[in-house]
Amino acid sequence: MTIRVIIVDDQAMVRAGFAALLSAQSDIDVVGEAPDGRQGVEVGRATRPDVVLMDVRMPEMDGLAAARELLDPPPGVVHRPKVLMLTTFDVDDYVYEALRAGASGFLLKDAPPADLISAVRVVAAGEALLAPSVTRRLIADFARQRPAPRKDPSLRLNGLTPRETEVLELIARGLSNQEIAARLVLAEQTVKTHIGRVLAKLDLRDRAQAVIFAYESGLVSPGA
Repeated sequence: MTIRVIIVDDQAMVRAGFAALLSAQSDIDVVGEAPDGRQGVEVGRATRPDVVLMDVRMPEMDGLAAARELLDPPPGVVHRPKVLMLTTFDVDDYVYEALRAGASGFLLKDAPPADLISAVRVVAAGEALLAPSVTRRLIADFARQRPAPRKDPSLRLNGLTPRETEVLELIARGLSNQEIAARLVLAEQTVKTHIGRVLAKLDLRDRAQAVIFAYESGLVSPGA
């Protein structure tokens, strides 16, 4: 199945470069571009992409506001793409807020081309781009310094089985499905099943939100 992508960035050369790179892949189709968040939302609604590459800092409407509109659309709009935030900096508060809004991760603009291609595929498959250790560190730091209020999140953990709670903790510590399977001596498919149940029970979109929830609920302590 071809992955439909749109690129939202205020720099024309960035859009062109990313579009050329991604379009050269047999399983990726760039179906639209936009120079700012407002137009990005419009293009997203019109083209219904699987993945949106969204710059953080743009005129008219920044990437955070645009991500929120795409991920929490008004009544009648059912399409919700995966959003991958693009940033020039490895520490950017907008990125964390976008993760809270439901974005599936972020990528530095100067990342190697292979990383961009891989990121699009990972996010399209429903995974969160949270494997790099730097990302785990940044999310942990953010959760410690600026926790968002949530109504009794620890109570929601009561709905998980002990195994599901264990899987959630390992997700929050940045382990991949393969690493979780090895740690718990389970088949990788069984791990995927547990993760699906965790997300469904906690009403979370993906692993990114699962990581944030694990910190905010107190299941995992930053730096521990």
